[in-house]
Amino acid sequence: MKKIIYILFAAAFIAAAADSSAQTKSFKLGQWSEIQNSIIKELNRSYVDSLPVDRIMRAGIDQMLESLDPYTVYIPEDENEDFQMLLSKTYGGIGAIIHKKKEANVVINEPYINSPAYKAGLVCGDEIISIDGFPTVGLEAAESSDRMKGKPGTTVVFKVKKVHTGDTLDIPIVRERIHLPDVEYVGMLDDTTGYILQSGFTDGVANEIKNGYNKLKAKGMKRLVLDLRGNGGGLMNEAINIVSLFVPKGSMVVSSKGLDPESQREYRTTMDPIDTEIPIIVMVDSGSASSSEIVSGAIQDLDRGTIMGKRTYGKGLVQSVRPVAYNGQLKVTTAKYYTPSGRCVQAIDYSRRNEDGSVGHIPDSLTKEFKTLNGRTVRDGGGIIPDVEIPSKSYSRLVYSLVLNGIIDSYVLDYVRNHKTIAPLDEFHFSDADFEDFIEFAKKQEFDYRSSAKALFDQMKLELEKDGIAESMESEIKALEKALEMDKEKFIRLKKDEIIPFIEEEIAVRYYYQEAGVQVRLRYDDQLKKALESPLAV
Repeated sequence: MKKIIYILFAAAFIAAAADSSAQTKSFKLGQWSEIQNSIIKELNRSYVDSLPVDRIMRAGIDQMLESLDPYTVYIPEDENEDFQMLLSKTYGGIGAIIHKKKEANVVINEPYINSPAYKAGLVCGDEIISIDGFPTVGLEAAESSDRMKGKPGTTVVFKVKKVHTGDTLDIPIVRERIHLPDVEYVGMLDDTTGYILQSGFTDGVANEIKNGYNKLKAKGMKRLVLDLRGNGGGLMNEAINIVSLFVPKGSMVVSSKGLDPESQREYRTTMDPIDTEIPIIVMVDSGSASSSEIVSGAIQDLDRGTIMGKRTYGKGLVQSVRPVAYNGQLKVTTAKYYTPSGRCVQAIDYSRRNEDGSVGHIPDSLTKEFKTLNGRTVRDGGGIIPDVEIPSKSYSRLVYSLVLNGIIDSYVLDYVRNHKTIAPLDEFHFSDADFEDFIEFAKKQEFDYRSSAKALFDQMKLELEKDGIAESMESEIKALEKALEMDKEKFIRLKKDEIIPFIEEEIAVRYYYQEAGVQVRLRYDDQLKKALESPLAV
């Protein structure tokens, strides 16, 4: 009897505590709301200048959400279109990447194959003088792009100066719904190895993977490489559908757990697979996140394939989109997800992240062991650790500077103006003579060409000056500075082997469109080549 009374008392105490906790939470939320309203009213009454309400409101919301996690964000009504573009990779427009300097016309940089721009005969190097009669000189790139976009089915008229003839033409183009594909390339790497490059997880990508598989199988594929490097993720259901293609129906793919009981779910495959036997290699790196980690984690835990490359990003948080006042939206973190073995993919410590945001080193003492379907040991701690770790290629600071400052992009536009055609893709290579031409072009451009060592030295020199000890070390500083100095041309020549693949890829895209760029990239993909040579790459 005493035991029953104790249990009833404990249950009542817990219920009362829970009710008290809920009341405390509600009270604090109400208190916070009153304080905020009070501050805003007082600012509106007393602040010395006109109150920038829109700016402080947005700043307040953003800072509040940022304190929770990096993925909970507010999307006001005027940003909904951009948000939908991010989710679906679709927009209404002509289907082209543009190059724009404010004092110059818009230049077509990269039309998408079979897009309205492509059908209208626009090619790289064509200049857009006006858009619906509005001159493009003086416009910013974003404004130019906005004028080119519009509702599918509507017409936009360009005045175009053709790159190779110099003719000026009025070209009307009917806008279409442009979808940037998640499956960027499907092809055979050799007689038996099929390759699929997947860059996202928007609606329908699992069906694209299925079609790609069937295409490769018809060409004699005996093993499949699914490349998820740099794939930041997207829709969870598409990740589940992709795993469904290669594992038995009813297999666990992922589970989620959150505060809301509805978020605590197990997700299993519901479709019949297309192939449960073909060897699969999944390539990942520190840019593989979210849905990429669901796929790679499930394939690993179910012992269905071999994960190769570098540890993945470590984003195991589930976001849901909720409507809020005035047609805004809140993308809010509602749960964490777990691989079939029970591992949480989310990094256990935000502070232990690399510069790119991916998972840093986590000591084994802070992680737990889990078992795959066949009993192999895997660990948590954040991200998916590959079965075969293969370092990715690193690039010099110079190469990043050439790319980010648009030097290579600008050079390629000049190259296209001077070369109406190039050799077939299989035969095309950027020659030594071409590289000399690039050097002459780059030498005339303004950009930061310092080595990483020189950039660090310059920072160290500033710190020494702040500390007041630079003068006492003047001779040593000058000697080191002289040793680190390297002129622009010399440094570019030194990094020739790093630079040429980037130029070749950009040129190939301009003449043979997006898939050609992937094919050139594969020529130089040492990480993938090592993966295919691995004893586990059966």
